[in-house]
Amino acid sequence: MDFELGQDHRVLQDSVRDFVNREIKPVAVRIDEEHMIPDELVAKMGDLGLLGSYLPDEYGGAGLDMLSYVIVVEEVSKACGSSGVLISAHTSLACGPIATFGSEEQQRKWLPDLCSGKVIGCFLLTEPDAGSDAGAISTSYRRDGDHFVINGSKIFITNGGYRGTGVLFATHDRSLKHKGVSAFIVDLGSPGVEILRNEKKLGIRGSYTTAFAFDELRVPAENLLGEEGHGFNIAMDTLNGGRIGIAAQALGIAEGAFERALSYSKVRKQFGHPISELQAIQFKLADMYARIETAKMMTYKAAWLKDNHRNYTMESALSKMLASEAATYVTKEAIQIHGGYGYIADYEVERMYRDAKITEIYEGTNEVQRVVISRMLLSR
Repeated sequence: MDFELGQDHRVLQDSVRDFVNREIKPVAVRIDEEHMIPDELVAKMGDLGLLGSYLPDEYGGAGLDMLSYVIVVEEVSKACGSSGVLISAHTSLACGPIATFGSEEQQRKWLPDLCSGKVIGCFLLTEPDAGSDAGAISTSYRRDGDHFVINGSKIFITNGGYRGTGVLFATHDRSLKHKGVSAFIVDLGSPGVEILRNEKKLGIRGSYTTAFAFDELRVPAENLLGEEGHGFNIAMDTLNGGRIGIAAQALGIAEGAFERALSYSKVRKQFGHPISELQAIQFKLADMYARIETAKMMTYKAAWLKDNHRNYTMESALSKMLASEAATYVTKEAIQIHGGYGYIADYEVERMYRDAKITEIYEGTNEVQRVVISRMLLSR
């Protein structure tokens, strides 16, 4: 058992950290304030291979492993949670299912532009009346010659505002529930696709969270992903892996806030001494670090299990639950250590606090993660 990163992973970590310090940290506040990630930054992330880290190199990916992907999302999220989730949702929720379930022709057609960042991908599952109950989706499809025709709506779609490539889920018969669901690869610039709005949010404000309407959207039959009626299984498998990415995002947010709180405690003086000498602050730092390290071990373990083709469902749920709850706790305590300054935007921990909360909600609420964990425990 080895708890040290190997040489290749350390080199990657250093490379991403350097990129983050040069390109993302200086604009992180502006991303939050302007509610968008600059296009030139997205292009630079694509050029560095951050948008296709674990995708096969024959399709334009970097050909790395899942742990490398975790390191990428973690390091980026230390500076900017919005940029972290752009990478996570794009890679694991859009590229991932195409790489796993797509045909050779589909992979060659769609993955190169996605891996390069020329096109940004998204995952269209959630609807106004179908969140945790994904089998209740009402977006419908019907066959019309050599096309499928899709009607309905989707909400809370991360990266949707880019109008790139989407993996969309629809049903041909709602009475069949999850058995009636199929998955489609969709060009969101097509006629019949309307963006209703990009949501204004508490946190991750630079990340597009989009509501769509689909009116007689015609999708070529060759864009069916996997087999008809197997969409629900594709969605659940994709989310299972995607939770590792959200765990990495949450871990990065927590680490970024902790680093700032630790540094601040050493320079902020009260009663003639740095506040780091106060036991109350020392205890906070110890508790914050303990939660971060616990979450990191589980997140890295989940990635290792996936890389080694072992069952990782339990660990994926655990990593997402532990890391997201660590993020909300650590960012809250980081504000407390900063005192009144923690409430000021210039000190950034208030942004991290806002960014952290969503990690307890999307890609399966933590209540759903507890259902997954408890069911697996009881079935053993």
